[in-house]
Amino acid sequence: MNPRSIFTFSAITVLGLTLAPSSILAQQNSLKQQLVGTWTLVSYDATPPNGAKGQPFGANPKGVLFVEASGRYAELLGPSDRPKYKNPLQPTAEERAAAPFFANFGTWSVSETDKTFTWQVEGAANPNNDVAELKHSVGLAGDDLKLSRVNPLSGGKQDFVYRRAK
Repeated sequence: MNPRSIFTFSAITVLGLTLAPSSILAQQNSLKQQLVGTWTLVSYDATPPNGAKGQPFGANPKGVLFVEASGRYAELLGPSDRPKYKNPLQPTAEERAAAPFFANFGTWSVSETDKTFTWQVEGAANPNNDVAELKHSVGLAGDDLKLSRVNPLSGGKQDFVYRRAK
């Protein structure tokens, strides 16, 4: 191989790596490294023990998941069409029920071998979820993150799809 061919081959290789999709390069990182970041909610499906699958927050829920490298997380989600309170300082019980919102925060860990993402809930909008452990199976495809877990209160299955925030 002559010097010009070596240079051309090297330049093409460097250019290829520079232009490679981030999802290809991300697959080289550990699961823990891939989970770190901010994720926006795409969908949320729930299947109670009776098997009647539904979308508790509608077809277009709003939400965000923050996963810090330090081992902290926060999850916030709800329906996109929440009605406004007539008096925001004193909403009625009916108004609160018509505008649900779910939130929890705590610490997280990951098992690389069985691809699970476990949260130790320290606080939640629903006080019954405080100090619960939420264990998720993880699926990653490009910038999409799928989390599946069993709801500790109902025993039903919850499936979330998040997309990495840009």
